[in-house]
Amino acid sequence: MAKIDDSVKKKVPELRFPGFTDDWEERKFADFIDVKSGKDYKHLNSGSIPVYGTGGYMLSVDRALSDIDAIGIGRKGTIDKPYLLKAPFWTVDTLFYAVPKQNIDLQFSLSIFKKINWKKFDESTGVPSLSKTVINSVGASVPSYEEQQKIGSFFQQLDETIALHQRKLDLLKEQKKGFLQKMFPKNGAKVPELRFKGFTGDWEERKLGKVLKKDTLKNKDLEFHYKDIISVAQMKKATVVRDSSDSYMTTYNKIRFGNIAFEGHANKEFPNGRFVLNDFRDGIVSHIYDVYSFIEKSDSNFMKKYINNPIVMRKILINSTSNARMMNSLNSKEFLKQNLILPTFEEQAKIGSFLKQLDITITLHQRKLDLLKEQKKGFLQKMFV
Repeated sequence: MAKIDDSVKKKVPELRFPGFTDDWEERKFADFIDVKSGKDYKHLNSGSIPVYGTGGYMLSVDRALSDIDAIGIGRKGTIDKPYLLKAPFWTVDTLFYAVPKQNIDLQFSLSIFKKINWKKFDESTGVPSLSKTVINSVGASVPSYEEQQKIGSFFQQLDETIALHQRKLDLLKEQKKGFLQKMFPKNGAKVPELRFKGFTGDWEERKLGKVLKKDTLKNKDLEFHYKDIISVAQMKKATVVRDSSDSYMTTYNKIRFGNIAFEGHANKEFPNGRFVLNDFRDGIVSHIYDVYSFIEKSDSNFMKKYINNPIVMRKILINSTSNARMMNSLNSKEFLKQNLILPTFEEQAKIGSFLKQLDITITLHQRKLDLLKEQKKGFLQKMFV
């Protein structure tokens, strides 16, 4: 592909396949797309024909509304997520299906649909809505059929690559979820369901007070300043405005690399709060956070997963926390009295290393996927007028 001179950008895209030089033609959607309405499916029987709504597949019935591939675009609800509909299919009344007219490539049309910000055409003050009239009135530039096919094929391959990476990422995340469930004992068991070869002994029951101690090291000596404040939720440098007085900094708790902070803001995954391992650097956190350090040798990668595994920590936290103004408050004395079971340091290290490598692999796949999505966004901007 080659870049086009600035002087002709108004009628041709910035990035173009070799061999194409003609201007693109400005047209309305009504000229090259036939927008059709979905229908109710409740009178139909169960079958093999997929029924789609704005959120995607719903169920299967015994009749098709269309035997031609099309583009699904929301009439009501989710109006900004157009997607390909492979025939035969049925769509509900909240989902239009758009069929390209003669000499219009389906994949090229799909790319145009995805490029447009449909939310700005929302006709409702409540649930987002589109009408056929609005869709038909939208303008778009269209090249020759041959160039459409070339562009459509390119984006089809790109979408397939993105979908493949998404499936790999989803599979890795599901595998991780399974490992986290099976590599830690549950329901009173003394050993996990899944274990590395060579480890056979029971995990040892220990009081948390024998494993952790609460640290109360205030920043009174001003060893750390505003630039050293750490966000507990993400364990990274916090975004803060410098306070005019250093006295405010003396109220903060010191937290060393490898320490644990109790993050009291509840969410769906951690309804009683959670413990966050500081794998960032030395610094300070607000006095509202309890800070703990390990008394004995422990593997940080293992403990990072163990102390945030709901199967392990839910009961302990329920017995140790109370809700105060929507923020969970940890009773350290009660917390340190609770029991948990731990393997030997050697088994901790084996589990920790495995889970760390799995996280690294997931992060790499996420980065690849994000990069592909950014590349697609760039191509959508440069390959269309």
